[in-house]
Amino acid sequence: MSQLPSTATNAVAEARAEIVRVGTSLFARGYVHASAGNISARVGDSHLITPTDAALGFLDPERLALVDAAGEQSAGDRASKTLTLHRRICAADPTARFVIHTHSTHLVALTLAGVWSQDDVLPPLTPYYVMKVGHVPLIPYHRPGDPRVADLVAGHIADRAARRTPIRAVLLDRLGPVVWGPDAASALAVLEELEETARLWLLTDRRPEPLPVPALDELKAAFSAAW
Repeated sequence: MSQLPSTATNAVAEARAEIVRVGTSLFARGYVHASAGNISARVGDSHLITPTDAALGFLDPERLALVDAAGEQSAGDRASKTLTLHRRICAADPTARFVIHTHSTHLVALTLAGVWSQDDVLPPLTPYYVMKVGHVPLIPYHRPGDPRVADLVAGHIADRAARRTPIRAVLLDRLGPVVWGPDAASALAVLEELEETARLWLLTDRRPEPLPVPALDELKAAFSAAW
């Protein structure tokens, strides 16, 4: 098995601790349950990811899977079956260094009740949704871990980047959101705002109108919102 350079040892240890902290927080607040969901961090050219069927609220940092740039695992329990998806997101978006997938209740419910549109699962209801989340496409249902999902997500990332409206999240039909960012705090902010907006929309029986175009233009001008 390949070995991570010794210079990256501290970075790996910090990433292990961060993944455990995020998993504990998500579990405590009801964003994840049982063994659903997974978390990864990019460390150099390698990836640290939660093991398959791991309970995110009770992670052991030493059992996290460490996978090198070639996809070869060098440490930890067997990597999550969504490893391919996490790696493709980081390859498609150079700013992505922390990836979170949950089965958040209101976002899964949204896919069952019907999303706003295939390209935007929720309307731009609030300024912080526009600023912190942006566009979120729906990925059609595939079985958990299906590698074809990685191709679809990478395609959406490339398409939105070309249109200068980069995305920070996708919603997997019946399986929940996948969000990413340059660090854990950024990814968490996207997840939290996305889940809360889904909750708001479902609580109001999906009747509120989106923000008007002038309001969206103002947010883009004032905050560089990617809308």
